[in-house]
Amino acid sequence: MTVSFEGKVAIVTGSGAGLGKAHALELARRGAKVVVNDLGGSVDGSGGSSDAANAVVEEIKAAGGEAIANGASVSDRVGAESIVKDALDAFGRVDILINNAGILRDKTFAKMGLDDFEAVVSVHLIGSAYCTKAVWPVMREQGYGRIVMTTSSSGLYGNFGQSNYGAAKLGLVGLMNTLKLEGQKNNVRVNTIAPVAGTRMTENLGIPEELFNRLKPELVTPAVLFLCSEDAPTGTIVEAGAGYYSKVHIVEGKGVKLGDNVSVEDVAANWEKISDMSEATPFNAGGEVTMKIFT
Repeated sequence: MTVSFEGKVAIVTGSGAGLGKAHALELARRGAKVVVNDLGGSVDGSGGSSDAANAVVEEIKAAGGEAIANGASVSDRVGAESIVKDALDAFGRVDILINNAGILRDKTFAKMGLDDFEAVVSVHLIGSAYCTKAVWPVMREQGYGRIVMTTSSSGLYGNFGQSNYGAAKLGLVGLMNTLKLEGQKNNVRVNTIAPVAGTRMTENLGIPEELFNRLKPELVTPAVLFLCSEDAPTGTIVEAGAGYYSKVHIVEGKGVKLGDNVSVEDVAANWEKISDMSEATPFNAGGEVTMKIFT
């Protein structure tokens, strides 16, 4: 089965380089009309230029595809809305949104200024929310939409010096978990990619050069395109890197009922049972956890 995006319109944020560029090029190659959004700033979010986005647009056009550039910042509400407006003005609809834009400002939590914390959360989490909010009514009205958030193993599991980045990245999973429910009746499916790739955002993280070179962004893109295809699941996290792909689940242990009059000593005495994950299961919605407790 060949996966085609003919007739589809896709927005890819942060697609002037790295992962976003790989996603945009492959979407275009498979027939999508693409809005290439990139602020053109440095890794920490400073500066800005339209050169990167324009270069990707020209590459798409040279290969026979259709694309336009947008240089707005996703963390600016008006800017995020302009991305969707440009897509509608140029192509008349939006079928796919890939929230990929991001910045890094790594420091230990003890040394990190709150401005750096807020800046990273603003781009990754709030920026994704702004773009999704702008496209949400369009997708609901047309009865079709595919949205991909970009999380990270730093959010799923933690990483030294990335409290701001990790908080934002796990926040995106929380956003997905609610939107997968709210979008279901209108055929709007929301998923999340957890990429491991060698890009300018990861080149200073101490990854050995040989391994870095094998972490090609193009090897993350197949999973991203599956998550925004017509046959995509919804509410799914996929880890992808160097040709490796795995579904990721947040799960809960079987748990133990300790009664209606419980002390901290009871919790301590039963900690082994409470933390037993041998019969762990995933849930689709928070209410299912409540029902489990009632049961």
